Amino acid sequence: MSEESLNWREFLGRWQEEWVPRADEEAAGPAAFPPLGAPGAGETAIAAAEQRLGCRLPPSYRAFLAVSDGWHVGQAAGIYQLGGTADIGWFGDPYDLTPLYEGNLGDHPRREEVLLAGMWRRALRLETDSDMSYALLDPGDTGQDGEWALYVHKGWSGEPPDRYPSFRAYMEAMYRAFHADRAARPDFANATTRAQDDRVDRARVLALRGRHEEALPLLEEAASFGRPHSAALLTQLRQLNAPGDPLSYGMLVGDPRYLPDLLPVEAMAQANGTWRPDGDEHWLGMMAARGVPRSTAEAVLGGMRDGTYRYAPPGPWGRAVAEAREAARWGATDVAWRTLSEALPRWEAPGPSLIAPVGLLADPVLGPPVTPDRGRQILATPRAGHTGPGPEPVPDLDPPGLHWLTEPAVHGQPLDGYRCVWVEGVDPARLPALIGEEGARLSAPVNRFGARWRARGEREDTEPWEDRAVVAVGRGPEGWAFAFDGHSAGRMGRLIRSPAVAASGAGRAVVVWREPRSAFPDRHPAAFHLSVAERGEERYAFTVRGADVERSGAVPGALDPARLIDPDDSEPVRERRMLAALHTELGLSLPRFALTRGRLATFTTRSWTRAPRAGEPYAYLTFRVGRQRRDDRPA
Repeated sequence: MSEESLNWREFLGRWQEEWVPRADEEAAGPAAFPPLGAPGAGETAIAAAEQRLGCRLPPSYRAFLAVSDGWHVGQAAGIYQLGGTADIGWFGDPYDLTPLYEGNLGDHPRREEVLLAGMWRRALRLETDSDMSYALLDPGDTGQDGEWALYVHKGWSGEPPDRYPSFRAYMEAMYRAFHADRAARPDFANATTRAQDDRVDRARVLALRGRHEEALPLLEEAASFGRPHSAALLTQLRQLNAPGDPLSYGMLVGDPRYLPDLLPVEAMAQANGTWRPDGDEHWLGMMAARGVPRSTAEAVLGGMRDGTYRYAPPGPWGRAVAEAREAARWGATDVAWRTLSEALPRWEAPGPSLIAPVGLLADPVLGPPVTPDRGRQILATPRAGHTGPGPEPVPDLDPPGLHWLTEPAVHGQPLDGYRCVWVEGVDPARLPALIGEEGARLSAPVNRFGARWRARGEREDTEPWEDRAVVAVGRGPEGWAFAFDGHSAGRMGRLIRSPAVAASGAGRAVVVWREPRSAFPDRHPAAFHLSVAERGEERYAFTVRGADVERSGAVPGALDPARLIDPDDSEPVRERRMLAALHTELGLSLPRFALTRGRLATFTTRSWTRAPRAGEPYAYLTFRVGRQRRDDRPA
């Protein structure tokens, strides 16, 4: 509604003219529905009410009473009937809600919390019929325009009341709710519905031209009136502005034209959510109620859970998606994004209710790199045959080199303890054969938490001295395949066995291992290890622990720890200097986004430590956490 002064006579007259009963009310017959309003109260009646109450009423409520002395809001609104000048009176907090709200204020309450706590004893009650709900005008919550805030308290809900900045705002909201409640009726057509449908059509064209910011307010208003298609179009704009938020597409998900895009998006929250007592039954039942075959819903949900789902649209856009996935599956998410953004103009909508490729968000490999900035770039790109100026591309997510390993990453903490194998000129898919445990093969893509879960799983077939790693696999921009373990908790000792030699059968291989830092770095400094091998032979290696350096082979000058390390430097400074040298000298890098927020395939390596030799002492401790079994208890 406009911010200008409201013509109450025109507004209420339109509401009365457009009024039809809800579908469940029609059986009552016409006699059950008297006019919504009443003759307006004269100035004398309004002034008498104000004298009785001891205050002047707020402007919009006063203007309303002059046109209609009361109003039938409707059964669906909670407040059925607003009284007139003779009916209104002070609420007086009959249910003693003030102490409850004052007791929850805390030490530093917000202004709106203080206003709400005091509202109950000073509010003016307007309704005369309701479902245990109350319409309360608060003279203590007043705007600069002199309007009082109106609160609707649903006494049965246990929830805080809904607040409207004025009586006018409340009535406009109820008018929109009246429309939304009847929008599904095919015979509910009038000037207002036609105007709102025109807004939806204009918004759709604007959105496809990349002018999503202009489309948004049009759709927000149309959706508040419940107009067909408006909610689905609005949800797509909101989803791409905040790609991680779970949103619903309602009955549209069951439409065969949109199901391939929308069902996986609907499944995202269920696939990533916590366990429920009923498992997936509630979600599957909800999808079935929307027209999705159970077998289809189960298959999509299963693929989302195990990482095997693939977003596979048709046409030129689909070919670009496949090309982008091949890049992203090995960690090159920036390359993948550039491929997608260049192809976006060729995306085609399967029907009028889809205005963006939201199905992309559900792809386990391509979805995570769609950040809010990239989501807005999608929305700002003309597509589906429409033209217009394109957006500025958003910056890449991955910095060059390795220095990010020492910077805050997920949850604000740097990776503490990591190890990596790089192999030059090798397809990443070959890494399990080079350094994997027996039978190792690549998993479906998992995020870093899934990799950590795999790494922490107990193994019955390992020796106590073994230190196998679950590594994420990919390819760097300079052609080095990598296998990265960002959860390394092991310590280097005399049993260390670098996988560089095993990985170097066809060329160069580089291993970097940095131990987790100790709580007492002065007494127990973390070790940093580098080893380089080529064609099955180690060329050089060194391990730095504090001021001590162990080395073998001819270390190049650019990587010589004697040149790189200053004894007065802290451990992080030394680490950054060595990582920078590795990037400059050998061209090594790692994709930050894919390793910290994306999904990559993983496998389990052979042990990074060798078996103790005969006569070589070795000790270990085993800790098990869990409830003692009955047959383990002492007699």
